[in-house]
Amino acid sequence: MSSLRSAAAPLVPANAENRYEVTRKDLPLACPMPGMELWNSHPRVYLPIVDDGGESTCAYCGAHYVLRD
Repeated sequence: MSSLRSAAAPLVPANAENRYEVTRKDLPLACPMPGMELWNSHPRVYLPIVDDGGESTCAYCGAHYVLRD
């Protein structure tokens, strides 16, 4: 299993920043995002961003997501 981990992209800490820019390829948007470590974070929640003017804030951690085209 360690060989699978080393072949994949390294995970980044979840909720390490207050603002994240996302693109349409990141949709559906979830916090924490795929590629973030989950062991020390909150449960994954899906955030509406397209219908909310291109911005959304996670109720758990306060991370603010901005959709850039």
